Amino acid sequence: MIPARALLGAFMVFIAAAPFILPEFHVALLNYIALATMVSLGLVLLTGVAGVMSFGQQVFAGIAAYATALITTKYGGSPWIGLLLALALVAVVALFLGAITLRLSGHYLPISTIAWGIAIYFMFGNLELFGKYTGLPDVPRLAGPLATYYVIWAATLALLLASANLLDSRAGRAIRALRFRAVMAESFGVDVLRLKNIVFLYAALFAGLSGWLYAHYLRFVSPSAFNVNAGIDYLFMAVIGGASHVWGAVIGASILIFLKEYLKGLVPSGLGASGNYEIVVFGVLMMLLLHRASGGLAPVLSRWTVRRGRRRIALEAPTLPRRAQPGPGSALLEVKKAAKRFGGLVAVRELSFDMRAGEILGLIGPNGAGKSTMFNLITGVLPAEGGEIAFRGERIDGLPPREIARRGIARTFQHVNLVGTMTVLENVAIGAHLRGGRGTLRAMLHAERAEEAQLLAEAARQVERVGLSAQLHDAAGSLPLGQQRLVEIARALSADPTLLLLDEPAAGLRYAEKQALAALLRRLRGEGMSILLVEHDMEFVMGLVDRLVVMDFGEKLAEGLPGAVQANPAVVEAYLGGVE
Repeated sequence: MIPARALLGAFMVFIAAAPFILPEFHVALLNYIALATMVSLGLVLLTGVAGVMSFGQQVFAGIAAYATALITTKYGGSPWIGLLLALALVAVVALFLGAITLRLSGHYLPISTIAWGIAIYFMFGNLELFGKYTGLPDVPRLAGPLATYYVIWAATLALLLASANLLDSRAGRAIRALRFRAVMAESFGVDVLRLKNIVFLYAALFAGLSGWLYAHYLRFVSPSAFNVNAGIDYLFMAVIGGASHVWGAVIGASILIFLKEYLKGLVPSGLGASGNYEIVVFGVLMMLLLHRASGGLAPVLSRWTVRRGRRRIALEAPTLPRRAQPGPGSALLEVKKAAKRFGGLVAVRELSFDMRAGEILGLIGPNGAGKSTMFNLITGVLPAEGGEIAFRGERIDGLPPREIARRGIARTFQHVNLVGTMTVLENVAIGAHLRGGRGTLRAMLHAERAEEAQLLAEAARQVERVGLSAQLHDAAGSLPLGQQRLVEIARALSADPTLLLLDEPAAGLRYAEKQALAALLRRLRGEGMSILLVEHDMEFVMGLVDRLVVMDFGEKLAEGLPGAVQANPAVVEAYLGGVE
């Protein structure tokens, strides 16, 4: 297998040498591949990684292309002024469209991208300013053919490397969690909507840069290059190459452009008839390809060819600042008559309890009692419909999850909520998101390495704390359920919380693992951390907690010391002696 850096170096050498060893036609195809790669790369970030489906990225390329064409042909401006103004216009349009589009969910979101894609295409074709469907000719060149080739590929490689840097960072981990784990990400301080808007903006700017280069390379701009079919092609490129892999954009663009170009000549001549038969053949080939490699070609080729070294963690990196813990026994969490219903089902009915700093409080009850719903009310995942929830004297009901996390509450989930394709280390580092501050631009430029070293070192220490150092670089989804729950605890600890909420942390653990977990929780309590615990294993709970609150049908059934609660006849009937 080939080291990843060696493969990258070989690719860059080929790109540099291509104009001198390939025919002019193939060099032109390489230019088209680079231009398509930029747009497809934006879709890799937006759709493949962040999970925002878009069929309209081609319009951002069109906006930039028309902007620079107008500036240079009708107003005599420089192409470089055209670049600045084109990207500024793309940014304004992207921010506007993102604000009204990204709040949608389900099938409404991609349908809306088709809608504004069609609208802007017809705007290009119907306005006299843009030359209607005839387009704008005589756009000036940037430079000679050779220099233009190198400008196009330099821009493409810069975006590829910047995107790879971005995904390998604090901000990148948050982006990678958006697609399937948005609730988890927000629970650890990620502003999900803002981050989606940022990714949407970057994808638009990537397309805008491609459109600017396209206009000055072809010296002609018309609406036909920016219709909905073009948007589908770009999305297809991302899917073929590997929608969640940066270098999949290059692979997908290369395959689609080369196949389409060569099938145009091969298929009609082979069939002895004219017509667009190449589209049929292309569709069949793509269905076969995706059937054999549903995740795209990049991961398949990576397994065959690329050897990746394990990331070195600088455990000697300076430790992150720690949160001051409240004094033992001081008021920490107060829940007063909290209420939540789902339609006609009352999940939590006027529940009240309080918690002091430095204690482990157990929240128990039979299945369906409302325990996890109460967790979601405390952490802001669900809005309370009545009552008050205060943390350290401040009301937090009504705050979004990221603001509650910022105040020092971290949690695990009833159903494991990890990004399965990310390593244990990366999943745990998401917990430390609020303990860093470097943004996406610094990440793209690799200018956040010192902070990144601190975050990863903190994550590695928490992984070691829960006894999973041997699995540090394993994919989280490959671990057994019990170990995945320990990863969730390590992630919560990385947030340096004041209050730790654990939802059934012992589920799936073996006896020895439960004993180790109990020892860890006692150690955390000794360090001043407060823990609110939901658990079904009564032996585990009774030997660990300081107090218990028992729920049944959303109401508080009993509260007190473990021994007194265990002997309560109502509790025995509802839980301990009944159905668990």
